[in-house]
Amino acid sequence: MKKHLPLIISIAIILFVLSIDPLSKFLTRTTSIDFSILASQQQNLLIAASAYLSIVLLHKLKTNFLKRYDITKEDNLHSRKIYTQFNILEKVIIFIIIILAIGMILLSFEGIRKIGVGLFASAGVAGIILGLSAQKVVGALLAGIQIAITQPFRIDDAVVVENEWGWIEEINLTYVVVRLWDKRRLVLPSSYFLEKPFQNWTRNNADIMGTIFLYTDYSIPFDDLRNELTRLLNATDLWDKKVNVLQVTDCTETTVEIRILVSAKNSPIAWDLRVLIREKMIAFIQKNYPDSLPRTRIVIDKNANTEMAMPLA
Repeated sequence: MKKHLPLIISIAIILFVLSIDPLSKFLTRTTSIDFSILASQQQNLLIAASAYLSIVLLHKLKTNFLKRYDITKEDNLHSRKIYTQFNILEKVIIFIIIILAIGMILLSFEGIRKIGVGLFASAGVAGIILGLSAQKVVGALLAGIQIAITQPFRIDDAVVVENEWGWIEEINLTYVVVRLWDKRRLVLPSSYFLEKPFQNWTRNNADIMGTIFLYTDYSIPFDDLRNELTRLLNATDLWDKKVNVLQVTDCTETTVEIRILVSAKNSPIAWDLRVLIREKMIAFIQKNYPDSLPRTRIVIDKNANTEMAMPLA
């Protein structure tokens, strides 16, 4: 607020000077500038100053209120919800303030007021054309307001959109910015999230399960793999000690498919845990059961004196 005080004081001084008729005439004579024109626009200057001051006060009130909510802590679901609501509502209110201020200033000009009345009187077809042309803009604005109310996602939610994984970084009136895992930014219109499906990995809570697939020979001992998985999970802080599952989910002529399910506090930790478990389990199989890695068996038929590849059974 302090950095805006000089500008506010300057506007107040200008309005005060212009309100004094003798002083305004004196300035006109000495500077050869027609201050009477500016003096006639005191109301417009007051409207602009009031709009600016309202926006500054609104931002200050929002900042002071949000200081009570810390989105940097681990359990920040409620804080992110409040941040999302207030950031979008602030943008809505600022948009309304600016539109009202511009409208009030324009209506103060006699010529523009007559044009406006004429346009309103004959709005028929022109209004329909304007409405159709502004349909997408209005739809995006309404979508932004709807997101603020229903909150299908919040700031810093982990989402998957357009086959890209990232976090919600900004929620504006007409568009949403998603910060992707590789630091790229994906910008999407607000209406996208109301018209197309997307994945929200932190809708109600941040914890999430990760999936790891391994493909091995039929000879692999599954109980040994389960014991090794449990040992690895107990040895890392990435695991939240909730989900520890190893299952055989499929098989083909040559391999068996093993699915591992593990859980973590949030999606970034789940990613690191999946990478760690995948690497350690492959190393365990390489070291202890190298013959159980995927392979193709060759059976030699001595009578026919030919070689024939046989699938696993």
